[in-house]
Amino acid sequence: MSGPQPFVFEAGAEVKRHAPATERNRDVIAETLARLLPAEGLVLEVASGTGEHAVHFAKRFPALTWQPSDPDPIALASINAWRADSNFPNMRPAMLLDASADWPIAQADAVVCINMTHISPWAATVGLLRNAARLLPQSAVLFIYGPYNQRDVPLADSNAAFDASLRQQNALWGLRYVEDIVEEAHISGLHLDSVIDMPANNLSLIFRA
Repeated sequence: MSGPQPFVFEAGAEVKRHAPATERNRDVIAETLARLLPAEGLVLEVASGTGEHAVHFAKRFPALTWQPSDPDPIALASINAWRADSNFPNMRPAMLLDASADWPIAQADAVVCINMTHISPWAATVGLLRNAARLLPQSAVLFIYGPYNQRDVPLADSNAAFDASLRQQNALWGLRYVEDIVEEAHISGLHLDSVIDMPANNLSLIFRA
């Protein structure tokens, strides 16, 4: 199960946040991305959160330029603090980006979004799909990771409890149905390439332009 985690601050860096879940999922996500991302180009990460995934992926894929983003100024400060400490030349400064609005970027060679759809309004997922379809060249990848519902697949008890807790926190949050995302993606001009089972009852949804 994944989702909102208590943040802790790195010693000596008040703006630098740490999400324990990142250390548990970053390697398996990177292994999946290694089979999907282009050899070079610009990867836009939507809802980068603490910035830890961005730093890890910038290190793992040195031929790719990594563009982190987030709508939260506190998250942007954390991302930039991790970037400053890592000093990877292929990681750009964090961009202010609201998934549900028009994005301030004209092109990307891949789009990555980790653990956003269940802790944001549905409009954020719609915006993710719509904007990715606009940015991506033909056959390029939109990678979405997190916990999801599937109409013909029983929901794991841990994810059911997590979904209930999310909806108690915010009525606009909750685990999305894969089928609803696929339908919305089709409207936006994307098609589902594959659904990959991931550890801890998570899925990777792979869409292509």
